[in-house]
Amino acid sequence: MQDRRSPFFATYYLIILFVLYFPLGILFLFSINDGVIFAFPLKGLTLHWYQDMFGNTELLQAARSSLLVAVASSVAATALGTTAAIALLRFQFKGKTPFVALALVPLLVPYIILGAALLILFAGLQVERSLWTVMIAHTIVSLPYALLVIMARMVGFDKHLEEAAADLGSTYGYTLRRVILPLIAPAILAAWLVAFTVSFDEFILASFLIGRRPTLPVYLLSQMRFANRFPQVVAMTVVVMLASLSLVLLAQWLQRKGTVSTQVAPAGQIARLPGFEDISFQVEGVGKSSE
Repeated sequence: MQDRRSPFFATYYLIILFVLYFPLGILFLFSINDGVIFAFPLKGLTLHWYQDMFGNTELLQAARSSLLVAVASSVAATALGTTAAIALLRFQFKGKTPFVALALVPLLVPYIILGAALLILFAGLQVERSLWTVMIAHTIVSLPYALLVIMARMVGFDKHLEEAAADLGSTYGYTLRRVILPLIAPAILAAWLVAFTVSFDEFILASFLIGRRPTLPVYLLSQMRFANRFPQVVAMTVVVMLASLSLVLLAQWLQRKGTVSTQVAPAGQIARLPGFEDISFQVEGVGKSSE
């Protein structure tokens, strides 16, 4: 049965890849087209649109603004997501279920509604629109992604490691710093990369909350009506798409590496805690001994 189904799934997979990446291939093809009209046949192949792109100061300024917003919002979202994941999976408190539901609401609310709501909120608080308002909005929408990535990793490692550290006299703060955080470090980095990608490519919220300095997606849309600048827009789009794809692949690789590298050893084998290299204990939590 599995052999008969494999050609079907292989074909289905190839169709999905074609639908997802064929438009990107067309985009790259037109980014090296020598003409400003995007139609076949091509007038020739050239890289001068990429050269013009790196000479466009307004375009580079918009890219720097997006980079600043993405770095700040992803750091904030990852820090909040890590704290929330530890609280949800390691502590018992009232209102845990409503807290999780509230944290995941940005995944369900359309961005256009969220953008309008935040615009009304900032206007009511008399907060001027700027990159700071975009950072806050991007932190809100990136938090659920970071939370889910880190929670998925924390579910995967054994609580006995923390219990062993506590039995050996470690405070929870020391255990958090030397045991928990090193174990989930690949997931934290993966969550940061996902949050960075979400923020850097986001357009709807930025269009509502941006001030005088546009982010890159907002600037690219504003330049699409100029025929002589549109090829530069296409070139920058190709660069952004390749960078985003690379970050997503890197995040997935880090998450898989973290899961594999921190798997619990089989029963009866010796495991070691970070920071307690001179102490060994049985994985099942019995037979602890000091070397």
